[in-house]
Amino acid sequence: MIENHLPTAELQALDAAHHMHPFTDGDALSKKGARIITRAKGVWLTDSEGNEILDGMAGLWCMNVGYGREELAEVAARQMRQLPFYNTFFQTTHIPAIALAKKLAELAPGNLNHVFFNGSGSDSNDTNIRMVRHYWNVKEQPERTVIISRWNGYHGSTMGAASLGGMKGMHKQGGLPIPDIVHIDQPDWWSEGGDMTPEEFGLARAQELEAKILEVGPEKVAAFIGEPIQGAGGVIVAPDTYWPEIQRIVKKYGILLIADEVICGFGRTGNWFGCQTLGIEPDIMTVAKGLTSGYIPMGASLVSDEVAAVINSGDEFAHGYTYSGHPVAAAVALENLRILEEEGVIDRVRSEIAPYLKAKWESLTDHPMVGEAKIVGMMGSIALTPNKATRAAFAAKAGTIGLITRERCFANNLVMRHVGDRMIISPPLTITKAEIDELMVRARKSLDEAYEKIKAEGLWQEKAAE
Repeated sequence: MIENHLPTAELQALDAAHHMHPFTDGDALSKKGARIITRAKGVWLTDSEGNEILDGMAGLWCMNVGYGREELAEVAARQMRQLPFYNTFFQTTHIPAIALAKKLAELAPGNLNHVFFNGSGSDSNDTNIRMVRHYWNVKEQPERTVIISRWNGYHGSTMGAASLGGMKGMHKQGGLPIPDIVHIDQPDWWSEGGDMTPEEFGLARAQELEAKILEVGPEKVAAFIGEPIQGAGGVIVAPDTYWPEIQRIVKKYGILLIADEVICGFGRTGNWFGCQTLGIEPDIMTVAKGLTSGYIPMGASLVSDEVAAVINSGDEFAHGYTYSGHPVAAAVALENLRILEEEGVIDRVRSEIAPYLKAKWESLTDHPMVGEAKIVGMMGSIALTPNKATRAAFAAKAGTIGLITRERCFANNLVMRHVGDRMIISPPLTITKAEIDELMVRARKSLDEAYEKIKAEGLWQEKAAE
Protein backbone atom coordinates (compact mmCIF):
# COMPACT_ATOMS: atom_id res chain seq x y z
CA MET A 1 0.00 0.00 0.00
CA ILE A 2 1.40 3.37 -1.07
CA GLU A 3 0.30 6.06 1.40
CA ASN A 4 2.49 8.96 0.26
CA HIS A 5 1.86 8.92 -3.45
CA LEU A 6 3.07 11.24 -6.18
CA PRO A 7 1.06 14.39 -6.99
CA THR A 8 -2.08 13.70 -8.99
CA ALA A 9 -0.78 15.31 -12.20
CA GLU A 10 2.34 13.12 -12.16
CA LEU A 11 0.29 9.99 -11.56
CA GLN A 12 -2.02 10.93 -14.41
CA ALA A 13 0.95 11.44 -16.72
CA LEU A 14 2.39 8.03 -15.82
CA ASP A 15 -1.01 6.43 -16.30
CA ALA A 16 -1.38 8.02 -19.74
CA ALA A 17 2.13 6.94 -20.73
CA HIS A 18 1.81 3.27 -19.86
CA HIS A 19 -1.70 2.13 -18.88
CA MET A 20 -4.22 1.03 -21.53
CA HIS A 21 -7.71 1.25 -20.00
CA PRO A 22 -10.68 -1.00 -20.88
CA PHE A 23 -13.58 0.49 -22.85
CA THR A 24 -11.79 3.85 -23.09
CA ASP A 25 -10.80 6.39 -25.74
CA GLY A 26 -7.12 6.47 -24.77
CA ASP A 27 -6.25 9.79 -26.39
CA ALA A 28 -9.23 11.56 -24.84
CA LEU A 29 -8.40 10.18 -21.38
CA SER A 30 -4.75 11.21 -21.73
CA LYS A 31 -5.82 14.81 -22.30
CA LYS A 32 -8.32 14.80 -19.45
CA GLY A 33 -6.41 12.72 -16.92
CA ALA A 34 -7.79 9.69 -15.09
CA ARG A 35 -9.42 9.98 -11.68
CA ILE A 36 -7.10 8.15 -9.30
CA ILE A 37 -8.72 6.17 -6.49
CA THR A 38 -6.44 5.62 -3.51
CA ARG A 39 -8.61 3.85 -0.89
CA ALA A 40 -12.16 2.81 -0.10
CA LYS A 41 -14.39 1.88 2.84
CA GLY A 42 -18.00 0.78 2.85
CA VAL A 43 -19.68 2.59 -0.07
CA TRP A 44 -17.11 5.41 -0.16
CA LEU A 45 -14.09 5.93 -2.41
CA THR A 46 -11.28 8.42 -1.81
CA ASP A 47 -9.33 9.87 -4.71
CA SER A 48 -5.80 11.29 -4.84
CA GLU A 49 -7.15 14.79 -4.18
CA GLY A 50 -8.94 13.69 -1.02
CA ASN A 51 -12.47 13.77 -2.47
CA GLU A 52 -14.97 11.41 -0.83
CA ILE A 53 -17.00 9.76 -3.60
CA LEU A 54 -20.20 7.75 -3.13
CA ASP A 55 -19.88 4.62 -5.27
CA GLY A 56 -23.33 4.09 -6.73
CA MET A 57 -22.07 1.27 -8.97
CA ALA A 58 -20.38 -1.05 -6.42
CA GLY A 59 -17.23 -0.90 -8.52
CA LEU A 60 -18.46 -2.77 -11.58
CA TRP A 61 -21.62 -4.27 -10.04
CA CYS A 62 -19.44 -6.46 -7.81
CA MET A 63 -18.67 -4.90 -4.41
CA ASN A 64 -21.67 -6.53 -2.73
CA VAL A 65 -20.37 -6.54 0.85
CA GLY A 66 -18.75 -3.12 0.51
CA TYR A 67 -15.13 -2.04 0.59
CA GLY A 68 -12.67 -2.64 3.40
CA ARG A 69 -13.80 -5.98 4.84
CA GLU A 70 -10.82 -7.08 6.89
CA GLU A 71 -12.09 -10.67 7.07
CA LEU A 72 -11.59 -11.11 3.33
CA ALA A 73 -8.04 -9.78 3.46
CA GLU A 74 -7.20 -12.05 6.39
CA VAL A 75 -8.62 -15.15 4.70
CA ALA A 76 -6.63 -14.39 1.53
CA ALA A 77 -3.43 -13.97 3.54
CA ARG A 78 -3.96 -17.22 5.46
CA GLN A 79 -4.64 -19.16 2.29
CA MET A 80 -1.60 -17.66 0.56
CA ARG A 81 0.60 -18.88 3.38
CA GLN A 82 -0.89 -22.38 3.40
CA LEU A 83 -1.49 -23.09 -0.31
CA PRO A 84 -1.04 -20.03 -2.56
CA PHE A 85 -1.74 -21.95 -5.74
CA TYR A 86 -2.36 -25.34 -7.18
CA ASN A 87 -4.25 -26.28 -10.31
CA THR A 88 -7.25 -28.57 -10.62
CA PHE A 89 -5.98 -30.36 -13.73
CA PHE A 90 -4.42 -33.86 -13.71
CA GLN A 91 -7.00 -35.49 -11.43
CA THR A 92 -6.08 -33.15 -8.58
CA THR A 93 -8.11 -30.87 -6.33
CA HIS A 94 -7.77 -28.92 -3.08
CA ILE A 95 -9.92 -28.13 -0.06
CA PRO A 96 -11.01 -24.54 -0.93
CA ALA A 97 -12.31 -25.63 -4.34
CA ILE A 98 -14.14 -28.62 -2.84
CA ALA A 99 -15.74 -26.51 -0.10
CA LEU A 100 -16.78 -23.71 -2.47
CA ALA A 101 -18.30 -26.10 -5.02
CA LYS A 102 -20.33 -27.71 -2.22
CA LYS A 103 -21.51 -24.32 -0.93
CA LEU A 104 -22.52 -23.06 -4.37
CA ALA A 105 -24.49 -26.26 -4.99
CA GLU A 106 -26.34 -25.63 -1.70
CA LEU A 107 -27.17 -22.03 -2.59
CA ALA A 108 -28.07 -22.47 -6.24
CA PRO A 109 -31.72 -23.01 -7.19
CA GLY A 110 -33.07 -26.22 -8.70
CA ASN A 111 -30.63 -28.99 -9.55
CA LEU A 112 -27.59 -26.82 -10.32
CA ASN A 113 -25.36 -29.07 -8.24
CA HIS A 114 -22.12 -28.97 -10.24
CA VAL A 115 -19.51 -26.22 -10.61
CA PHE A 116 -16.92 -25.53 -13.30
CA PHE A 117 -14.60 -22.81 -12.00
CA ASN A 118 -13.34 -20.00 -14.23
CA GLY A 119 -11.46 -16.75 -13.82
CA SER A 120 -14.24 -14.28 -14.66
CA GLY A 121 -17.69 -13.89 -16.12
CA SER A 122 -16.26 -13.66 -19.64
CA ASP A 123 -14.30 -16.89 -19.09
CA SER A 124 -17.42 -18.54 -17.73
CA ASN A 125 -19.49 -17.69 -20.78
CA ASP A 126 -16.72 -18.95 -23.06
CA THR A 127 -16.87 -22.14 -21.00
CA ASN A 128 -20.62 -22.27 -21.53
CA ILE A 129 -20.22 -22.14 -25.31
CA ARG A 130 -17.79 -25.05 -25.20
CA MET A 131 -19.89 -26.94 -22.68
CA VAL A 132 -23.26 -26.78 -24.45
CA ARG A 133 -21.73 -27.74 -27.79
CA HIS A 134 -19.88 -30.65 -26.19
CA TYR A 135 -23.11 -31.66 -24.43
CA TRP A 136 -24.97 -32.01 -27.72
CA ASN A 137 -22.01 -33.75 -29.34
CA VAL A 138 -22.00 -36.39 -26.59
CA LYS A 139 -25.75 -36.80 -27.14
CA GLU A 140 -24.96 -37.55 -30.80
CA GLN A 141 -26.52 -34.31 -32.04
CA PRO A 142 -23.35 -32.49 -33.15
CA GLU A 143 -25.32 -30.24 -35.51
CA ARG A 144 -26.70 -28.41 -32.46
CA THR A 145 -24.14 -25.61 -32.28
CA VAL A 146 -26.20 -22.40 -32.55
CA ILE A 147 -26.65 -20.28 -29.42
CA ILE A 148 -29.31 -17.57 -29.41
CA SER A 149 -28.76 -14.38 -27.43
CA ARG A 150 -30.19 -10.84 -27.37
CA TRP A 151 -29.20 -7.55 -28.91
CA ASN A 152 -27.91 -5.17 -26.22
CA GLY A 153 -27.26 -8.05 -23.84
CA TYR A 154 -23.82 -8.21 -22.26
CA HIS A 155 -21.96 -11.44 -21.55
CA GLY A 156 -18.30 -10.33 -21.39
CA SER A 157 -15.59 -9.13 -23.74
CA THR A 158 -13.59 -12.19 -24.80
CA MET A 159 -14.19 -13.40 -28.37
CA GLY A 160 -16.82 -15.92 -27.34
CA ALA A 161 -18.49 -13.86 -24.63
CA ALA A 162 -18.57 -10.68 -26.73
CA SER A 163 -20.14 -12.71 -29.54
CA LEU A 164 -22.84 -13.92 -27.17
CA GLY A 165 -23.42 -10.34 -26.13
CA GLY A 166 -25.40 -8.10 -28.42
CA MET A 167 -23.34 -4.93 -28.19
CA LYS A 168 -23.06 -3.85 -31.82
CA GLY A 169 -20.23 -1.43 -31.07
CA MET A 170 -18.16 -4.34 -29.78
CA HIS A 171 -19.08 -6.45 -32.80
CA LYS A 172 -17.52 -3.84 -35.09
CA GLN A 173 -14.12 -4.55 -33.55
CA GLY A 174 -12.41 -7.88 -34.03
CA GLY A 175 -14.59 -9.85 -36.43
CA LEU A 176 -17.51 -10.54 -34.11
CA PRO A 177 -19.70 -12.43 -33.63
CA ILE A 178 -18.01 -15.79 -34.14
CA PRO A 179 -20.02 -18.34 -36.17
CA ASP A 180 -23.23 -19.89 -34.86
CA ILE A 181 -24.14 -17.08 -32.48
CA VAL A 182 -27.38 -15.31 -33.45
CA HIS A 183 -29.47 -12.63 -31.76
CA ILE A 184 -33.06 -11.59 -31.16
CA ASP A 185 -34.39 -8.24 -29.94
CA GLN A 186 -34.26 -7.17 -26.31
CA PRO A 187 -37.36 -6.74 -24.07
CA ASP A 188 -36.94 -2.95 -23.66
CA TRP A 189 -40.52 -1.65 -23.61
CA TRP A 190 -39.61 1.98 -22.87
CA SER A 191 -37.47 2.43 -25.98
CA GLU A 192 -38.94 -0.13 -28.35
CA GLY A 193 -42.48 -0.96 -27.20
CA GLY A 194 -44.32 1.45 -29.48
CA ASP A 195 -48.07 1.37 -28.92
CA MET A 196 -48.09 -2.08 -27.28
CA THR A 197 -48.79 -2.53 -23.60
CA PRO A 198 -45.80 -3.84 -21.62
CA GLU A 199 -47.57 -7.21 -21.35
CA GLU A 200 -48.14 -7.46 -25.11
CA PHE A 201 -44.60 -6.36 -25.82
CA GLY A 202 -43.08 -8.87 -23.38
CA LEU A 203 -44.88 -11.73 -25.12
CA ALA A 204 -43.96 -10.45 -28.58
CA ARG A 205 -40.27 -10.19 -27.74
CA ALA A 206 -40.20 -13.62 -26.10
CA GLN A 207 -41.89 -15.12 -29.13
CA GLU A 208 -39.02 -13.87 -31.27
CA LEU A 209 -37.05 -16.72 -29.69
CA GLU A 210 -39.43 -19.29 -31.17
CA ALA A 211 -39.31 -17.54 -34.55
CA LYS A 212 -35.51 -17.60 -34.50
CA ILE A 213 -35.43 -21.28 -33.50
CA LEU A 214 -37.68 -22.10 -36.47
CA GLU A 215 -35.60 -19.90 -38.79
CA VAL A 216 -32.34 -21.57 -37.78
CA GLY A 217 -33.88 -25.03 -37.50
CA PRO A 218 -34.70 -26.59 -34.11
CA GLU A 219 -32.25 -29.40 -34.80
CA LYS A 220 -29.39 -26.87 -34.95
CA VAL A 221 -30.10 -24.82 -31.79
CA ALA A 222 -28.06 -25.65 -28.69
CA ALA A 223 -29.08 -22.99 -26.15
CA PHE A 224 -30.54 -19.59 -25.34
CA ILE A 225 -28.63 -17.24 -23.04
CA GLY A 226 -29.94 -14.16 -21.26
CA GLU A 227 -29.39 -12.02 -18.19
CA PRO A 228 -32.39 -12.11 -15.82
CA ILE A 229 -32.11 -8.31 -15.89
CA GLN A 230 -29.90 -6.74 -18.54
CA GLY A 231 -27.25 -4.90 -16.57
CA ALA A 232 -24.68 -3.21 -18.81
CA GLY A 233 -27.40 -2.75 -21.42
CA GLY A 234 -29.06 -0.20 -19.13
CA VAL A 235 -30.80 -2.19 -16.36
CA ILE A 236 -33.53 -3.35 -18.73
CA VAL A 237 -36.29 -5.07 -16.77
CA ALA A 238 -38.42 -7.27 -19.00
CA PRO A 239 -42.23 -7.10 -18.69
CA ASP A 240 -43.73 -9.78 -16.46
CA THR A 241 -44.93 -11.80 -19.46
CA TYR A 242 -41.45 -12.24 -20.91
CA TRP A 243 -39.61 -14.89 -18.90
CA PRO A 244 -42.52 -17.34 -18.50
CA GLU A 245 -42.86 -17.38 -22.29
CA ILE A 246 -39.10 -17.83 -22.75
CA GLN A 247 -39.26 -20.75 -20.32
CA ARG A 248 -42.15 -22.32 -22.26
CA ILE A 249 -40.31 -22.03 -25.58
CA VAL A 250 -36.99 -23.55 -24.44
CA LYS A 251 -38.88 -26.48 -22.92
CA LYS A 252 -40.96 -26.95 -26.07
CA TYR A 253 -37.87 -27.25 -28.26
CA GLY A 254 -35.66 -28.99 -25.72
CA ILE A 255 -32.86 -26.45 -25.85
CA LEU A 256 -30.67 -25.46 -22.91
CA LEU A 257 -31.29 -22.25 -20.99
CA ILE A 258 -28.25 -20.33 -19.73
CA ALA A 259 -28.91 -17.59 -17.15
CA ASP A 260 -26.09 -15.06 -16.97
CA GLU A 261 -26.13 -14.09 -13.28
CA VAL A 262 -22.77 -12.30 -13.28
CA ILE A 263 -24.49 -9.06 -12.24
CA CYS A 264 -27.77 -10.34 -10.77
CA GLY A 265 -26.27 -13.02 -8.53
CA PHE A 266 -25.46 -13.03 -4.81
CA GLY A 267 -28.15 -10.72 -3.54
CA ARG A 268 -28.34 -7.99 -6.15
CA THR A 269 -32.06 -8.56 -6.83
CA GLY A 270 -33.04 -9.32 -3.22
CA ASN A 271 -32.58 -13.08 -3.51
CA TRP A 272 -29.42 -15.14 -3.84
CA PHE A 273 -29.97 -15.21 -7.61
CA GLY A 274 -32.02 -13.27 -10.13
CA CYS A 275 -33.49 -16.55 -11.34
CA GLN A 276 -35.23 -16.91 -7.99
CA THR A 277 -36.60 -13.36 -8.21
CA LEU A 278 -37.98 -13.88 -11.72
CA GLY A 279 -38.90 -17.57 -11.64
CA ILE A 280 -36.35 -18.74 -14.24
CA GLU A 281 -35.21 -22.38 -14.32
CA PRO A 282 -31.80 -22.53 -16.04
CA ASP A 283 -29.72 -25.53 -17.07
CA ILE A 284 -26.51 -23.51 -16.62
CA MET A 285 -25.92 -20.38 -14.59
CA THR A 286 -22.99 -18.00 -15.05
CA VAL A 287 -21.62 -16.33 -11.89
CA ALA A 288 -18.70 -14.04 -11.04
CA LYS A 289 -18.48 -10.49 -9.57
CA GLY A 290 -20.52 -10.85 -6.34
CA LEU A 291 -19.12 -14.36 -5.84
CA THR A 292 -16.10 -12.72 -4.19
CA SER A 293 -17.57 -9.20 -3.93
CA GLY A 294 -14.86 -8.18 -6.37
CA TYR A 295 -12.06 -8.70 -3.84
CA ILE A 296 -10.32 -11.18 -6.13
CA PRO A 297 -11.13 -12.42 -9.65
CA MET A 298 -13.25 -15.55 -9.92
CA GLY A 299 -16.11 -16.92 -12.01
CA ALA A 300 -17.99 -20.19 -12.36
CA SER A 301 -20.54 -22.06 -14.43
CA LEU A 302 -23.16 -23.75 -12.25
CA VAL A 303 -24.41 -26.81 -14.11
CA SER A 304 -27.52 -28.96 -13.75
CA ASP A 305 -27.40 -32.63 -12.82
CA GLU A 306 -28.52 -33.68 -16.30
CA VAL A 307 -26.01 -31.54 -18.22
CA ALA A 308 -23.16 -32.52 -15.90
CA ALA A 309 -24.01 -36.22 -16.25
CA VAL A 310 -23.79 -35.96 -20.03
CA ILE A 311 -20.55 -33.97 -19.96
CA ASN A 312 -18.97 -36.42 -17.54
CA SER A 313 -20.05 -39.47 -19.57
CA GLY A 314 -18.34 -38.45 -22.79
CA ASP A 315 -14.71 -38.10 -23.76
CA GLU A 316 -12.50 -35.80 -21.71
CA PHE A 317 -13.90 -32.24 -21.73
CA ALA A 318 -10.79 -30.58 -23.15
CA HIS A 319 -11.27 -27.21 -21.55
CA GLY A 320 -10.03 -25.30 -18.50
CA TYR A 321 -7.92 -22.44 -17.18
CA THR A 322 -4.74 -22.26 -15.12
CA TYR A 323 -6.65 -20.44 -12.40
CA SER A 324 -9.82 -22.59 -12.41
CA GLY A 325 -10.73 -22.94 -8.73
CA HIS A 326 -7.71 -20.92 -7.54
CA PRO A 327 -7.37 -21.70 -3.82
CA VAL A 328 -7.03 -18.07 -2.69
CA ALA A 329 -10.02 -16.99 -4.77
CA ALA A 330 -12.06 -19.93 -3.48
CA ALA A 331 -11.19 -19.13 0.13
CA VAL A 332 -12.17 -15.48 -0.34
CA ALA A 333 -15.42 -16.51 -2.04
CA LEU A 334 -16.32 -18.79 0.86
CA GLU A 335 -15.73 -16.02 3.37
CA ASN A 336 -17.71 -13.58 1.25
CA LEU A 337 -20.63 -16.01 1.13
CA ARG A 338 -20.37 -16.48 4.90
CA ILE A 339 -20.65 -12.70 5.40
CA LEU A 340 -23.68 -12.47 3.10
CA GLU A 341 -25.35 -15.35 4.91
CA GLU A 342 -24.45 -14.87 8.58
CA GLU A 343 -24.86 -11.09 8.56
CA GLY A 344 -28.24 -11.42 6.84
CA VAL A 345 -27.19 -9.04 4.08
CA ILE A 346 -29.56 -10.43 1.45
CA ASP A 347 -32.51 -10.68 3.85
CA ARG A 348 -31.90 -7.04 4.82
CA VAL A 349 -31.76 -6.01 1.16
CA ARG A 350 -35.05 -7.76 0.39
CA SER A 351 -37.03 -6.62 3.43
CA GLU A 352 -35.58 -3.20 4.25
CA ILE A 353 -32.98 -1.58 2.00
CA ALA A 354 -34.32 -2.42 -1.47
CA PRO A 355 -37.87 -1.19 -0.69
CA TYR A 356 -36.41 2.03 0.76
CA LEU A 357 -34.22 2.58 -2.32
CA LYS A 358 -37.14 1.74 -4.64
CA ALA A 359 -39.37 4.42 -3.14
CA LYS A 360 -36.60 7.01 -3.37
CA TRP A 361 -35.54 5.99 -6.87
CA GLU A 362 -39.04 5.96 -8.34
CA SER A 363 -39.62 9.48 -6.97
CA LEU A 364 -37.15 10.72 -9.59
CA THR A 365 -39.94 10.53 -12.18
CA ASP A 366 -41.04 13.95 -10.93
CA HIS A 367 -37.89 15.42 -12.51
CA PRO A 368 -38.47 17.04 -15.92
CA MET A 369 -35.83 14.85 -17.59
CA VAL A 370 -36.87 11.48 -16.15
CA GLY A 371 -39.51 9.50 -18.00
CA GLU A 372 -39.18 6.09 -16.37
CA ALA A 373 -37.55 4.77 -13.21
CA LYS A 374 -37.09 0.99 -13.09
CA ILE A 375 -35.56 -0.87 -10.17
CA VAL A 376 -35.32 -4.46 -8.98
CA GLY A 377 -33.52 -5.02 -5.72
CA MET A 378 -30.33 -2.99 -5.79
CA MET A 379 -30.10 -2.27 -9.51
CA GLY A 380 -31.99 0.63 -11.04
CA SER A 381 -32.19 2.83 -14.11
CA ILE A 382 -33.83 6.05 -15.21
CA ALA A 383 -34.67 6.85 -18.81
CA LEU A 384 -33.92 10.45 -19.84
CA THR A 385 -36.36 11.99 -22.29
CA PRO A 386 -37.51 15.41 -23.55
CA ASN A 387 -41.12 14.16 -23.72
CA LYS A 388 -42.41 11.76 -21.08
CA ALA A 389 -45.81 11.29 -22.73
CA THR A 390 -44.38 9.94 -26.00
CA ARG A 391 -41.20 8.34 -24.56
CA ALA A 392 -39.28 10.36 -27.16
CA ALA A 393 -35.53 10.11 -27.62
CA PHE A 394 -33.37 13.21 -27.75
CA ALA A 395 -32.44 14.62 -31.16
CA ALA A 396 -28.77 14.65 -30.15
CA LYS A 397 -26.65 11.59 -30.87
CA ALA A 398 -27.62 8.76 -28.52
CA GLY A 399 -25.64 8.97 -25.30
CA THR A 400 -24.97 12.71 -25.49
CA ILE A 401 -27.47 13.57 -22.76
CA GLY A 402 -26.45 10.59 -20.65
CA LEU A 403 -22.78 11.59 -20.84
CA ILE A 404 -23.55 15.16 -19.77
CA THR A 405 -25.51 13.80 -16.82
CA ARG A 406 -22.77 11.35 -15.88
CA GLU A 407 -20.19 14.14 -15.91
CA ARG A 408 -22.32 16.18 -13.50
CA CYS A 409 -22.56 13.10 -11.24
CA PHE A 410 -18.78 12.76 -11.22
CA ALA A 411 -18.43 16.48 -10.49
CA ASN A 412 -20.73 15.97 -7.49
CA ASN A 413 -18.69 12.99 -6.24
CA LEU A 414 -21.26 10.38 -7.19
CA VAL A 415 -20.48 7.37 -9.36
CA MET A 416 -23.60 6.87 -11.47
CA ARG A 417 -23.10 5.32 -14.90
CA HIS A 418 -24.78 6.14 -18.19
CA VAL A 419 -25.78 3.66 -20.88
CA GLY A 420 -26.90 5.70 -23.85
CA ASP A 421 -29.41 8.11 -22.37
CA ARG A 422 -30.21 5.96 -19.37
CA MET A 423 -28.60 6.47 -15.97
CA ILE A 424 -27.99 3.39 -13.85
CA ILE A 425 -27.05 2.50 -10.28
CA SER A 426 -26.04 -0.67 -8.48
CA PRO A 427 -24.70 0.30 -5.03
CA PRO A 428 -23.10 -2.06 -2.52
CA LEU A 429 -25.71 -4.19 -0.76
CA THR A 430 -24.46 -2.85 2.58
CA ILE A 431 -25.46 0.75 1.85
CA THR A 432 -27.40 2.38 4.69
CA LYS A 433 -30.61 4.39 4.49
CA ALA A 434 -28.67 7.55 5.31
CA GLU A 435 -26.26 6.80 2.47
CA ILE A 436 -29.20 6.20 0.11
CA ASP A 437 -30.53 9.62 1.12
CA GLU A 438 -27.13 11.15 0.26
CA LEU A 439 -27.03 9.27 -3.06
CA MET A 440 -30.42 10.74 -3.95
CA VAL A 441 -29.38 14.28 -2.97
CA ARG A 442 -26.37 14.02 -5.26
CA ALA A 443 -28.38 12.38 -8.04
CA ARG A 444 -31.01 15.12 -8.02
CA LYS A 445 -28.37 17.85 -7.93
CA SER A 446 -26.65 16.25 -10.91
CA LEU A 447 -29.91 15.90 -12.84
CA ASP A 448 -30.75 19.57 -12.16
CA GLU A 449 -27.34 20.72 -13.36
CA ALA A 450 -27.50 18.50 -16.45
CA TYR A 451 -30.98 19.79 -17.26
CA GLU A 452 -29.81 23.40 -17.13
CA LYS A 453 -26.74 22.61 -19.26
CA ILE A 454 -28.78 20.70 -21.84
CA LYS A 455 -31.28 23.54 -22.19
CA ALA A 456 -28.53 26.17 -22.32
CA GLU A 457 -26.77 24.29 -25.13
CA GLY A 458 -29.97 23.90 -27.17
CA LEU A 459 -30.11 20.13 -26.75
CA TRP A 460 -33.64 19.95 -25.31
CA GLN A 461 -35.07 18.70 -28.58
CA GLU A 462 -36.95 15.57 -29.57
CA LYS A 463 -35.73 13.17 -32.21
CA ALA A 464 -37.95 13.31 -35.27
CA ALA A 465 -40.25 10.34 -35.70
CA GLU A 466 -38.95 7.80 -38.19
